[in-house]
Amino acid sequence: MTMYHEGSRRLQRQFDTVRLADRLEEVTVHDRITPADRAFIEQRDMFFLATADAEGWPSCSYKGGEPGFVKVLDETTVAFPNYDGNGMYLSMGNALVNPKVGLLFLDFERQRRMRLTGTASIAPLDPLTAQWPEAQFVVRVAVREVFPNCPRYIHKYQLVERSRFVPQAGCATPIPDWKRSEWARDALPANDPARR
Repeated sequence: MTMYHEGSRRLQRQFDTVRLADRLEEVTVHDRITPADRAFIEQRDMFFLATADAEGWPSCSYKGGEPGFVKVLDETTVAFPNYDGNGMYLSMGNALVNPKVGLLFLDFERQRRMRLTGTASIAPLDPLTAQWPEAQFVVRVAVREVFPNCPRYIHKYQLVERSRFVPQAGCATPIPDWKRSEWARDALPANDPARR
C-alpha cells in the first residue's frame, strides 16, 4: 500500500520524483513507533495537529505542554491531553466526526521534524486523564504512518520560555486576560475559574 494518491503521483510525474518518492516511502515510512521515534516525540513540548471536519474542511492547531505531554503508550499508540482553551473545540470536534488526524512534531533548535498520521479517539473517562493536571480529556491516536520529514526549511529558533498557562500539578493555572474581557465574562462555562 502506498501513501501516495493520484494528486501526489501527478506532481511526482511532472517533476520526475516518482523514484525518489517511492524510495523515501520505502526507507523512512513505518507503521510502528521505534525507540528513536518515541524519544523524539516524548521530548517535544509542542506539536501541530491537523484535522478535517465531516465535509473535509481542514483545521490546523498548535498544541503545547511540558516536554513529554505527548505519551507513547506503545508502538502503535500515542496519547495527549486536551486542556482548557477558547471553548470552540474546532480540532477536537473535527476528530469526533472525522477521526483521521496528522501530527507534526518539530525541534526548532536541532532543526528536525517528524510526521505521524493516524486515527484519533476520545473517551470521556479515559484512565490516563489523571496523568495530566487539569486535562479535560485524553486523545489517543492509533498510528497509521510515522516518518521523519526533510528538515531543510526549518528555521532555527531557541526556546525563550514555556507558556505559564500550561497546567502544573500543585499550583494554580493563571487566568488568561481575554477571559476577563467584558465580551467573554458572561459567556464562560459555569465552572470556569475566571467567573470567580
